[in-house]
Amino acid sequence: MIARVAALPHEVRQYLLVTGNYWGFTLTDGALRMLVVLYFHELGYSALEVALLFLFYEFFGVVTNLVGGWLGARLGLNRTMNLGLGLQIVALAMLLVPTVWLTVPWVMAAQALSGIAKDLNKMSAKSAIKGLVPAGEEGHTSLYRWVALLTGSKNALKGVGFFLGGLLLTLIGFQGAILAMALMLVGVLGLSLLRLDADLGRAKAKPKFRDILSKSRAINILSAARMFLFGARDVWFVVALPVFLATQFGWDHWRVGGFLALWVIGYGAVQAVAPRITGRTAGRGAAIAWAAALAALPALIALGLTLEWQPYVVLLGGLLLFGAVFAVNSSLHSFLIVRMARSDGVSLDVGFYYMANAMGRLVGTLLSGWLYMTGGLTATLWVSSAMLVATVAISLALPKA
Repeated sequence: MIARVAALPHEVRQYLLVTGNYWGFTLTDGALRMLVVLYFHELGYSALEVALLFLFYEFFGVVTNLVGGWLGARLGLNRTMNLGLGLQIVALAMLLVPTVWLTVPWVMAAQALSGIAKDLNKMSAKSAIKGLVPAGEEGHTSLYRWVALLTGSKNALKGVGFFLGGLLLTLIGFQGAILAMALMLVGVLGLSLLRLDADLGRAKAKPKFRDILSKSRAINILSAARMFLFGARDVWFVVALPVFLATQFGWDHWRVGGFLALWVIGYGAVQAVAPRITGRTAGRGAAIAWAAALAALPALIALGLTLEWQPYVVLLGGLLLFGAVFAVNSSLHSFLIVRMARSDGVSLDVGFYYMANAMGRLVGTLLSGWLYMTGGLTATLWVSSAMLVATVAISLALPKA
């Protein structure tokens, strides 16, 4: 096995190393989120307090992607990726203190570090693909497959991480689980420091700080579309949906968490095979068509719930269909940003794009709670559909070539 890996082209070995690095981080990230939710709920924290623990996690994603892209172009993606791993280890270590120290501000600070770490790692992994496609395979389909595999496998592993977090909490307790994950990441970091190319993703000309804002019209348009796309998902998925499943369907926390974990795993699996679904038509037309198909789904779910027609079938079936179509949209967008990004200093464009992604998630998360309190799940679904219509309208401005 080792000999077969050693015989692979250098770029492929680097891709496997970046992917393994990203996988290890993602597994702990998903597990940590589930650990924090379950453990602090057991300690008596209210749902609002638990939600606040993740506020900085989402907020710092906006800042990190913007600044991280600039750092990656100046210092190299190996350094930003390793910095992300190191910060995650520090964030985990912060949670190893005695239980009485685990106050809301302390855990929020740890989650803020974890959010920074996650987006440094994610931005670095996505940007690295641009320079790792082997010579002669820079074409449309090959790059699409590489991006889809990395993105899809990451989301599937995040769902596995949800299960892992609950399992570790049951078997070895909160601090034991945190310590086990920290030690695993230390091993991943060591391998990354030894094997990852020193100049991976570093721009030939040192970019200035003002270069963090994209000057490409096409990337600005794609970033705006991405912001509305992910806002449309999180506006009903993050807060409104779990609360609805618990209060209206009477599901307990384990059932809600397990179902959503399976949803994320399935979502990741569809992302990974998106190139087979869309074929070679992965451009402006595909982005518009798939976003238009997605826009209809939340509206249909909202209509079915309003008419009280088989709410279990409408909501759960609609959610599964939404996840599959959303996964194709996400893979298409992830491919397009890597394809459209400049070759020299790729992380500047990718970082700006994922800043917009994080902004959409943050806005969607905040709206999800407020809309659910004022208008219920159907209100969040109608707003989701409106955001997706905005995604379609913005995508119409993408360049045809």
